[in-house]
Amino acid sequence: MTNRDHPSDIIAVTDALYRFAAGIDLRDKDLLTSAFAEGAVSDFRPAGEKAGFEYPVLEGRDTIVAALLGSLAALDTSHSVSNPRVFLSGDLARLDALVEAQHLPRTDHSRHYLMKNRYDVELVREGGRWIIQRVTIDNIWRTGDPAVLVGI
Repeated sequence: MTNRDHPSDIIAVTDALYRFAAGIDLRDKDLLTSAFAEGAVSDFRPAGEKAGFEYPVLEGRDTIVAALLGSLAALDTSHSVSNPRVFLSGDLARLDALVEAQHLPRTDHSRHYLMKNRYDVELVREGGRWIIQRVTIDNIWRTGDPAVLVGI
């Protein structure tokens, strides 16, 4: 551990993923935006392929935020982050975590799609805050109706 790699950085790195998850669940554009670097990349392809649909790689903070808030607008979601492991290297960090994501149509909570995903996150320290540069999401297991996720 260097003098810049402090235990508080582990909490701050993990907080970037918490801001991401809470921003989605609360439909809070500012909170979600605060989780990403301007040139961030979001790759949901590995999880999407396992669920049977194609989802493009998203590039740029504004594109990511607009796509997530738009594609999930008709859903109630709850994301739970667990098992975070943080690896620090100066102003760069890597975070591995599990995220359970529940999706329910806002108008029909009798249907759901639940996913347990592994997040591989690369972060950078910008100012006094850690932000996501790249996130790759792979699926471990899923249950429910996949049509929920695509808005059917």
